[in-house]
Amino acid sequence: MKKWLLVLTACLPMIAQADEALKLDWLDLIPESERNQFNDRGMPMIDHSNEAPLQNLVGNVRPELNNSQVKIPGFVIPLEGDANKVTEFLLVPFFGACIHVPPPPPNQIVYVKFEEGAPVQELWDVVYVVGQLKTQTVSHDIAQAGYLLEGSAIEPYDDE
Repeated sequence: MKKWLLVLTACLPMIAQADEALKLDWLDLIPESERNQFNDRGMPMIDHSNEAPLQNLVGNVRPELNNSQVKIPGFVIPLEGDANKVTEFLLVPFFGACIHVPPPPPNQIVYVKFEEGAPVQELWDVVYVVGQLKTQTVSHDIAQAGYLLEGSAIEPYDDE
């Protein structure tokens, strides 16, 4: 009995950590081999030589992040909902992404489905979105997203 109690005590911290969300930064969504396409602030390098700049679709995802519980900061671009709650939105790394063309590459856009709805008033500043991340491409008129996040919580951004 004492052995089982000892094993359980040793495993409890690991079990508790399994429920914690992995805190990601936007560069964490980019495979190592593609990080040279971003500047030192994590912003994509944009080619403005064309008349109508298009989204750079080169951005591959990191398959090892599939089905991870994550917490990622970003700005919200509402897609579905009503005057009080947003149920589907794009999460992007910087203010104005997807509004000013071209949008970031797909691995820098997360399509969020937030079934219970996120209060609209919380969405004008940077926020953390918590949920299950999937490496699934989602196409929308605005842009193509390389990740889908099933949102479970929205938290204030604390810059830590």
